[in-house]
Amino acid sequence: MKFVNKMLLLGMLSVGLFACSDDKEDNTKSNTINGETGEANDVFTKAEWYPGGELGTTSNEQGCYSNPSPYVENNGMYMNFKKGETFFENDYTLNTFPRRGLGPAWIRPGCLYCHPSYGHGKRQTTYNADMQGNGYLLVVYHPTAGTTSQGVSYAANSYITEVTGMPQTRAMSPFLPPIDESGIHIQWLNATDEHNNTFPDGETYSLIYPEVTIDESAFNTNPKPENYEVRLESTIGVYGSALLDAISDDSLKDQYAKEAPYVSLNPAMWDKASNDWAPSAWYTLADGAKRIKKFTYALTRGSLQDGPGANAIWNITNVTRSDRHYLYSTKAWAKAMSEEESVISTIQNSGSAKTSLLHPYYADGSKDSISYMVNKLLGLNTKADADEYAKHFVSNGQEEMSDADYYDFMVWHRGLAVPMARDLNKKQVQKGKQLFAEMGCATCHRPSWETGNDDYWKDAVVKGQGELPTYAHQTIWPYTDMIQHKLHMINDIRTGWCRTTPLWGRGLSEQETGASDRLHDCRARNVIEAIMWHGYSSESDAYTASQKFYNLSKEDRDAVVAFIDAI
Repeated sequence: MKFVNKMLLLGMLSVGLFACSDDKEDNTKSNTINGETGEANDVFTKAEWYPGGELGTTSNEQGCYSNPSPYVENNGMYMNFKKGETFFENDYTLNTFPRRGLGPAWIRPGCLYCHPSYGHGKRQTTYNADMQGNGYLLVVYHPTAGTTSQGVSYAANSYITEVTGMPQTRAMSPFLPPIDESGIHIQWLNATDEHNNTFPDGETYSLIYPEVTIDESAFNTNPKPENYEVRLESTIGVYGSALLDAISDDSLKDQYAKEAPYVSLNPAMWDKASNDWAPSAWYTLADGAKRIKKFTYALTRGSLQDGPGANAIWNITNVTRSDRHYLYSTKAWAKAMSEEESVISTIQNSGSAKTSLLHPYYADGSKDSISYMVNKLLGLNTKADADEYAKHFVSNGQEEMSDADYYDFMVWHRGLAVPMARDLNKKQVQKGKQLFAEMGCATCHRPSWETGNDDYWKDAVVKGQGELPTYAHQTIWPYTDMIQHKLHMINDIRTGWCRTTPLWGRGLSEQETGASDRLHDCRARNVIEAIMWHGYSSESDAYTASQKFYNLSKEDRDAVVAFIDAI
């Protein structure tokens, strides 16, 4: 059977699978938001007004991406939530409480740069880490397998090791950033699909994509990388992350098993022969517990407490805490800084004072000793370095981020609600839902899930401080199957495998962030462009569905867009 027919069959199967759950009875409370009743109608159930379920949905108001969930408000966690919020909304500094510890190299000084108004990053034409809304992370990788001039072998699609996996472009003086931003170039190019970017009724659309290069001279590392390419990955909204974390591994396994007969799944996640998880699908947490990978485009994390925000509050800023007494850095950067004359001379002239941030690198003040300490201390980048790091940088037991602050941050992170759906009483939106299912879009953008017991992992810092918000046994409507697929776009995401992005709340992006950019690198400036990129290649997992959209009337296309913006 040809692939497109398999996807058609899978699309038909998905309509049957999800229609049953869509129509079931529920007891979700009624509400009135912006004049809408939140009641069931002929197409939508009452539950669909509440994408985050009873415990995880907030009303549709300005700033709704940042609202606390009903669980937070009903369980005495509001003050912890608001305190944790301050660590997301304010910049970190080099040495000023309560957000001290930035650096010595960093990706951003704060979270809002990448997550404007808590939402999706915005498309950029130049790379500037201090640009509000620049959610881009640089992905620098080897496109083919090979061996470096130093004799180190690497695999195809593997990250280069000279800089961190999420490369840093800023650093504390006198250190130079691992990548100099002046050497990063983003060019937006036009693409033309098989339809010449024109619908049958004559309406046109545009497709653009980024070509990104980094000059070799921009890498302040020794050695400098070889045989590399660059891609962009933008952030998605942080709201509702805990609800996705509450989906059980067993439920995920059921979804993989349902899709496996009809479409190729990433062999790193699913073993087709055994019809079971691949060994590499499991993520090992700090205490040895294992969870299935479910977070990030590349599915690299298995728990929210060691996932997007909990990890980013450390590696984006390089702010350490009691469980992470080591840096997000590389040996190649440390070596280059230890050989940089301007770095050595600056430390020699100003680093002797014990109050100076450069004092740990001063040693006995000689150039050789300074060079040695710079190389050693900037290279303390593994868990095994924790004691050595603490010896030099943890003064009087004062952590850069205290355990109490981290607990409040995780209350905030797990406490973010999902915005209530909008316009579900409108006939256009109701028609759009029906078309969305008929086209097979619900195959990958699975409408609803039932959360499990939400036995979230308690990391060493959170454990003992208190509970975090939980969302057990909720019907949620994220519109994602939590599985990676391939769209085969030009200048595609690294490896081609990309987790289906949740659609809930995305229709509020223009209101909240000022932009509606979509897809992993913000190449789609609106819903139409995003859908047509899904069908750019006939090899795309979503080709059949996108072609059905292409052949809709203008009225029906608008209905699909209205539906996607409403959920």
